[in-house]
Amino acid sequence: MEGHKNVVDKIRGRWHSGVLQLHKNAKPAATGRYRSKKEQRMAMASPSIYTYYTNKVHNSVPRIVLSQPHRQIPRREILLRSSELAVLGAIFSFSGKRPDYLGVQKNTPALALCPATNNCISTAENVADLVHYTPPWNYNGGRARKKPVNRETAMEELLQVIKSTKPDKYRPKIVEKKEDYVLVEYESPILGIVDDVEFWFPPGKKSTVEYRSASRIGNFDFDVNRKRIKALREELEKKGWASEESF
Repeated sequence: MEGHKNVVDKIRGRWHSGVLQLHKNAKPAATGRYRSKKEQRMAMASPSIYTYYTNKVHNSVPRIVLSQPHRQIPRREILLRSSELAVLGAIFSFSGKRPDYLGVQKNTPALALCPATNNCISTAENVADLVHYTPPWNYNGGRARKKPVNRETAMEELLQVIKSTKPDKYRPKIVEKKEDYVLVEYESPILGIVDDVEFWFPPGKKSTVEYRSASRIGNFDFDVNRKRIKALREELEKKGWASEESF
């Protein structure tokens, strides 16, 4: 930067003294080219600080335009950087490892509780836990439901919404499916971060659906899990589902 400053100060001094001139034998060049080797050397000395261009009115008078070293990042470069992030995600395994405690718990039939981190919500949590608790769903409790449906029909509706809804562009992948249970992995499009989302239809006559959504890594999810569940619920409400409580 010190060398650039000296060059600019030197050019400014010559300009004000009237000494700076283009070579007499220099031939006009096409747009985007230099008019002389001298001009080319000056421009190459600090291309991010000043540029030359020829004034069409005064023809041979060179002008110096001072500019900031700022440029707009092209779309191609943005895509390249996104690809680099994806490679880093694959190298450092941002997907994490699937927890071994997922599924319906054996001692007390329910989905697993959340860890102490703020990147998980579950219907199995205590109602007083405002960070982790979320209310269950009722697939026959919505106004759009004209006639009650059985569990099999409700399961089909849930699977359809899971496949067609991609909150925050996370890609859903159903990795386990039973008559009363579904496990879905949601993968982020860039870093490959994976969240585990479970849905469980408890036994009994009630039309209740329990669920749990949790990130595998990190301590915070910036409400990604809660927003995902809300997006799914809003789509299910069109089919007649409803939340047993307000979010």
